[in-house]
Amino acid sequence: MKDHPILKAARGEKTDYTPIWIMRQAGRYSERYRKIRAQAGSFMELCRNPKLAAEVTLIPIEEIGVDAAILFSDILVPLEKMGINVSFVEGKGPVLEPKVEKLEDVEKLRIPEPEKELPYVLETIQLIKKRLTDRPLIGFSGAPFTLASYMLEGGSSKNYIAAKSTMWNEPELWDALMSKLAETVIEYLSSQIKAGVDLIQIFDSWMGVLSKEDYERFVFPYTEKIVNELKKRHPETPIIHFGVNASHLLEVNNKLNVDVIGLDWKTEIPFALERIDKSIQGNLDPVTLFADEKIIEERVRKILTEGLKARGHIFNLGHGILPPTDPKKARFLVDTVHKVSKELRG
Repeated sequence: MKDHPILKAARGEKTDYTPIWIMRQAGRYSERYRKIRAQAGSFMELCRNPKLAAEVTLIPIEEIGVDAAILFSDILVPLEKMGINVSFVEGKGPVLEPKVEKLEDVEKLRIPEPEKELPYVLETIQLIKKRLTDRPLIGFSGAPFTLASYMLEGGSSKNYIAAKSTMWNEPELWDALMSKLAETVIEYLSSQIKAGVDLIQIFDSWMGVLSKEDYERFVFPYTEKIVNELKKRHPETPIIHFGVNASHLLEVNNKLNVDVIGLDWKTEIPFALERIDKSIQGNLDPVTLFADEKIIEERVRKILTEGLKARGHIFNLGHGILPPTDPKKARFLVDTVHKVSKELRG
């Protein structure tokens, strides 16, 4: 597995073609996924069912031919074992209770032991690895800021009033929460690596809502701690760091000891390469998959051509695949990336 193109691209080594996987590739665009989801019950129940979660993880390998699987789970899964109830409400998204509002709430939170308290996640990884013998498996976690935002807001947010005001006004509470989340993420990702994942992605999905100054001061140190500890424990495991609307944070995140920086579709690759020296991941607009195949191929060719100048390039969408997407278009994307990248690389 060490010589698989995705792992080589992450390390900045030469590959014969540009490998591709797609964020949210095991999701609602797939009819098979929807049937399995109905069988499982709720979304969180599906995450807790190793057999079904493993089955869902492997769907995009079989249906669209991507070069890696990503563990089917959710960034909020470990928060349940910290003492937060997580539910998904139709039309509203995740709801977290109780909200974190004061220092005493943080002191009640626990740092989970994944082997004891999240065994279904690790069992899912082991089941996948038994069947997935020719491609890597990606593990993942949310980053402390994104997780803290959910906990402070009680769910999704447009303005992040609770998260930002806590960050600015209550430094002791903020540090306690972010420190506890950093330790949780370290243990959670380390357990995934020990269970068999080949590389990991840290989703700091909402970091782009922060100014560079606030991000560097209030968030970066905790993410840096996670990355440094994981590199110390698992030096051979590549790390991808990804967030949305974060082009203004590229130079800061380039200081992280990660292997790959994921780019959303609004960040031009040449712009990014002037600011980072890592491998890159991305970055086709997910809505492009609703365009004609000719347009898809044109956009893919542009991204692949620009990606040739990077240390290494893993193709992906600039965020998750959208539920109404035709799986045939996703398959066309994968085939086109393989075909065009082989052509461009001679």
